[in-house]
Amino acid sequence: MARVKMLYVCSSCGASQSKWAGQCADCGEWNTMIESIPQAANNRPGFTPGISGDVRILSLDEVALETEARSTTGIGELDRVLGGGLVQGSVTLIGGDPGIGKSTLLTQTMAALADRMPCLYVTGEESLQQVSLRARRLGLGERGLNLLSATCVENIIALAARQKPRVMVIDSIQTIYTETLSSAPGAVGQVRESAAQLVRFAKQTGTALFLVGHVTKEG
Repeated sequence: MARVKMLYVCSSCGASQSKWAGQCADCGEWNTMIESIPQAANNRPGFTPGISGDVRILSLDEVALETEARSTTGIGELDRVLGGGLVQGSVTLIGGDPGIGKSTLLTQTMAALADRMPCLYVTGEESLQQVSLRARRLGLGERGLNLLSATCVENIIALAARQKPRVMVIDSIQTIYTETLSSAPGAVGQVRESAAQLVRFAKQTGTALFLVGHVTKEG
């Protein structure tokens, strides 16, 4: 397979160049050049594994609504924040400092939803044993919730496309990487491109997606 040609885009002014440099030649800012994929490469056939979207324009009255527009999570406060529950194809970012309970909240949510619909919890930071121990500590049911330990977004999407979960958690987006970029997981380019692929998957398949994002000391 031909290697994708990369661009380096300045996060300050948006200028692009073919080679990385410590300083942007346009605005003069330092350490702002971020690895990026040209738009043409993003649109090439088969870029998102397992997804073939039927893209067309619909009028408002043509949009089919489910009998139950929202699926309640079983956690009252979370449902209130979500406007009454989960909507198909929605993408929700759960952000905050490490250790405040994001994974615990989503483990409880997914365990409650797994009794009613197929769910997939993708863990990139913790092992499957750590997630299982948390669920047992919280007294949650051990059946129904599917777990996946993976960090490559292409593999995650391919597996999810086969399993077809209605709700999926990515914990956390900073650990996910795409093979089309050479930078390390957690880099701005990796987070942006991985998130873009996951959002595209959610919209095209109607999967409700939770993305966990850690707020670091740099914000």
